[in-house]
Amino acid sequence: MILSFVRAECGEAKRMNTPCQRTISRRQFLQICCVPLILPVVSPGSAFALPDNLTSLIRKTTGGDLPKSGRVHLTLPPLAESGNSVSLKVQVESPMTVADYVKSIHILSEKNPRPVIAQFYLNPRSGKAEISTRVRLAGSQQLVAIAVMSDGSSWLGTADVVVIAAACGVESKDT
Repeated sequence: MILSFVRAECGEAKRMNTPCQRTISRRQFLQICCVPLILPVVSPGSAFALPDNLTSLIRKTTGGDLPKSGRVHLTLPPLAESGNSVSLKVQVESPMTVADYVKSIHILSEKNPRPVIAQFYLNPRSGKAEISTRVRLAGSQQLVAIAVMSDGSSWLGTADVVVIAAACGVESKDT
């Protein structure tokens, strides 16, 4: 098979109509050539990796099991000017009925001096499994939100944030 390139002029591509030739654009050629080279670099496990220092804390929070990902949506700005006050919203997909509700939501930080940022306890009368707050962050990091359900299962959501000016720099000795 012979490949020939096409130059698009005014939205129209000139193509050769002979049966033994196939015409592809330069963009298609680059996609065919470059994707197999880039694919080994991107591993699906690395995109969802949890910070090593939080794994034991996550197991303690969930009762020994690693939570499943999904059902927890963590929303925060991808870029924060100051780590002193970063808005954060956690939403959990749950009907919030007596039989199926969110018991608790835990927010953990990868780099803060105290990794447990907040813990919220809910019940079926809470209405929605959703919390909004502001947190202090000690630099750019990954935040983890864990929802523990009434049936004992746990779910996980993560989000990365880049902080320009970090907070939590020095922890006082009396706290």
